Parts: sequence; structure tokens; C-alpha cells
Amino acid sequence: MLEKFGQTWSEEDSKLYREIAAVAVPAREEQIATLLTLIPFEPKGSFRAVELGCGEGRLSYALLDGFPNASMLALDGEATMRAHASERLKRFGSRAEVDAFDLASQDWLTQIDSADCVLSSLCVHHLSGKAKQRLFREISRRLSMQGAFLLADLVEPQRPEARELFAATWDHVTEAQSVAKTGSKQSYDKFLTAHWNYYRYPDPVDQPSPLSDQLAWLKEAGFQTVDCFWMQAGHAIYGGYKSRAKTHARSVSFEAALRAAQDALR
Repeated sequence: MLEKFGQTWSEEDSKLYREIAAVAVPAREEQIATLLTLIPFEPKGSFRAVELGCGEGRLSYALLDGFPNASMLALDGEATMRAHASERLKRFGSRAEVDAFDLASQDWLTQIDSADCVLSSLCVHHLSGKAKQRLFREISRRLSMQGAFLLADLVEPQRPEARELFAATWDHVTEAQSVAKTGSKQSYDKFLTAHWNYYRYPDPVDQPSPLSDQLAWLKEAGFQTVDCFWMQAGHAIYGGYKSRAKTHARSVSFEAALRAAQDALR
């Protein structure tokens, strides 16, 4: 079960997230499209993906839409999020499965055995550094040899100047997205009232780790290629590939991935 603000992540937290995510997540459709573009399979490839902390299922939806022969196991720790994800993904039939998990436990790890791709968005930062290292090792050990582990998450700044930059740019992009998407600052005001900006209101239960540390942990876990691919307002997309070699002629184009992301966010 995820936690925020020192308490168990509740149905009310999920409701607030669903209300403000469209403006509070920086460049949300671009982040989803970036993750899809990084998946090491061709558009019509057949592979099995797992999403950790699927929320309402938008990233899983975009993957299944953009890769019509892929299957997805979408895991989340909160019941209403799973209900929303199940409803959103039902159009994909047997290619989509939604299940419960507790990120902090190890009971669910067998569900990623031989998976080809593990994705996670705004989930793994709830683990301590040691728990992240353990998770990275387990995922590396269980992924197929052609597999990838791709994360979109908060990262911890290592300088006070960077913390202020992350905080200010997160406020700025949320305000701009609130006006652009809703025509008002109401969603931005909810973001401020909820103290959602971790870099202004640190919470000991939220435990982002420095990006450089996480890339080193991925490498130590056995990923052959690790990198950061995108970053804005303290939100980074990074991860690792089990193999150095490219396994196919082409990946999904960013343009096609962006269309799938836009469909998923409607």
C-alpha cells in the first residue's frame, strides 16, 4: 500500500489525484509517449508488460493501444484505482489484467517472472534507498533477457539550488497546465492547498532517491544499459535494459506513441 502525508494512501487521496493529475503531472502525455518510445519492441511485437502502481490505468491503456499484440498486468495498491483501471482496460479483453499488490512486500514478485517490460510511474519513490536497490535486483533477475525496466518518478535533488528549481518549476508548470487545460487556476489551487509539491513540503514517507544513485543501482543490479531519458520539474524518466543489443528493426515512433498517450488521457 502506498503512503503519503504520513498516512496510508486512501480512497480520498486517490480521488484528489484523479482530480488534479492532468495538471499536477508535468507534461503527462509527453511522459507516457516517452515511456512507450523507449520500449524495446517493435509496434506489432508480442511481449508481456507489468506496470507497478498503475493508478487509473492510463499508461497501461496507452501501451496496449500502441502495441496491439502486447499483454499487460497492471498492479495497484488502492481499490478504487484498480476499479478505474479495470473499467478503462476492459476494451482490451484478455490482454489486460488488473491485480492488487503491496509495493513494500515481496509477495507479488513472482508475477513479473519472465516479463519483458516493467514500467512504473510515480510509485517507486515511496521506497527507501535500500528497498529500491532490492527491487531493482529482483526485477533484473526476473526480467527476460530482452527486457527493460522503465520508470517515471520523482528524484531527490542533491543541492539546495536544485531543490528550489524543482519546486519552482513544478509550481510553474502546474499553474500553466491548469489554465491551459481547464481555463482557470482552480486545479492549481487544489495542488497548492494539498501541499502536493514534495520539494516544498517534504514528507518522510515519500523517499525519492538521487538520480545518479538510482542509475548506479540499476547498473549494479545487472542492467547492461542505464540512462536518464527525460526530466522536468524534478520528474525524471530513467531505467535500464538487460541487453546492449537492439533486438528489432524499429521501435514505435514518438508520434505514434503520442497519439496513444493522448487517447489514454481523454
